[in-house]
Amino acid sequence: MNQSNFTHLDKAGSAHMVDVGKKSTTYRQAVAVGTVQTTPAVVEQIELQALRKGDVLAVARVAGIMAAKRTSDLIPLCHPLALTKVAVEFELLTEKGQVFVQATCAVEGSTGVEMEALTAVSVAALTIHDMCKSVDPSLTINGIQLQEKTGGKTGHWRREHTTHG
Repeated sequence: MNQSNFTHLDKAGSAHMVDVGKKSTTYRQAVAVGTVQTTPAVVEQIELQALRKGDVLAVARVAGIMAAKRTSDLIPLCHPLALTKVAVEFELLTEKGQVFVQATCAVEGSTGVEMEALTAVSVAALTIHDMCKSVDPSLTINGIQLQEKTGGKTGHWRREHTTHG
């Protein structure tokens, strides 16, 4: 591919942040998901708030929200955004030993919030891992993906299949 086709490289081939100043300002929202795979016993302990480190989901929710707000500090060339919404939600699937994580981020702006939603899910899942690793060191984080986005030039997009459940 010709270097001039890359959006994050200037004419000299150096990385740069894309100028979104001339893009139209629209309401943009993104939803990302992921799954923490552990054991039914650990999910039950999370639900009962019986783990020694405390309320796993409350801490993971705050961690996800904080991470979304700091995405531009973590991902090179990401624009800092004035987020208007960050919601992190969980569904406990005890029989499967899973914690389903979903993050929704929104902004009124000229660039999307996909990276913020993905970062929120990732850090929330990592926080669950951190708080549960002493009782299940084999815990895994799976299927982090963008589920849906709205706004901007491309409009509405939704994944047809999800890793949920």
